[in-house]
Amino acid sequence: MRRGWRKPLADGRGWEGGKLGGRLALFLLQKRLEELFLTPSCPPPACPPPARRAPARRWWIFSIAAACAVAALSLLPAPLAAQTTAPAAEHKPTLFIIGDSTVKNGADNGSNGQWGWGHILPMLFDPAKITVVNDALGGTSSRSFFETPNLFPKVIAKVQPGDFVLMQFGHNDNTRPPESDTLRYRSTIGGNGEETVEGPKDPKQGGGNETIHTFGWYERQMIAAIKAKGATPIVCSLIPRDNWSPDGSKINRADKSYGLWAQQAAEQEKVPFLPLNTLIADHYDKEGKAKVVATYFPKGESTHTNWAGAKLNAECVVEGIKQLDLPLKNALLATPPAIPNDAPAK
Repeated sequence: MRRGWRKPLADGRGWEGGKLGGRLALFLLQKRLEELFLTPSCPPPACPPPARRAPARRWWIFSIAAACAVAALSLLPAPLAAQTTAPAAEHKPTLFIIGDSTVKNGADNGSNGQWGWGHILPMLFDPAKITVVNDALGGTSSRSFFETPNLFPKVIAKVQPGDFVLMQFGHNDNTRPPESDTLRYRSTIGGNGEETVEGPKDPKQGGGNETIHTFGWYERQMIAAIKAKGATPIVCSLIPRDNWSPDGSKINRADKSYGLWAQQAAEQEKVPFLPLNTLIADHYDKEGKAKVVATYFPKGESTHTNWAGAKLNAECVVEGIKQLDLPLKNALLATPPAIPNDAPAK
């Protein structure tokens, strides 16, 4: 690098040294021209009075100096800060939702009377401030969603800095022992540790055996990938099933199993945790078993909610978001719409 050269900074400040140096050089040039052409060759009073055309001569000299100044300034690069470029459009964030059938049920059209809360949630956000995309898929566990090429890998490819990813898993993570799960190849080890077992791998992904990890381990892999994209993961505990205490006074909670492990994974990765299981369970306990069963679940169903249940669960998600210190809550509608308790007619 040449001596005296200053590399420009991103905001153009690096050119200031060049500008100052150019101005100093022009000043010195002007003074030298004055010495050569305007200063008398002999000291007064020996020198004769200046000729009457001196003003014209002086004008001609300064014209040369001015031309030199203009030429010198034109050689200096324009400051970066002064360059006229169109400002980049501000990125409108996206809220991606990932999870199982309690988040997005089937084709998301209520054909079986079942709805996931991810269908209702977008209605509670301001579309001018955020885009909400429900990428959940029924039947998935933390493991199968993470490993299936057209699920999490496809979602993470769309995530941009400033986005949010809301995740809820757990309902399908313990359907069978992971070391022998050949039905849907989705079971995980309970917990948030580093334990592993060898178990069968989905033939659609090559078959054979694979190393199977804990539920929390798969959650943490997705959390880390989201953080690496400059986005914010929000870990939800799973919604409660319609299972009650023997006396029917309290809904069974997941605060000692998947709800706890989701919280531990979030805390380990230092990301927000939304206690959805607890928020919904509190509402269920207040309303009582009879009303909850009759209002929020289709007949004979204990896991998947109907429209009214999905609405309550989405409202609990909003309740949890408001408790988090995240800019996401600023994208919520100030006045939520009046969503009916019955699903819209088809």
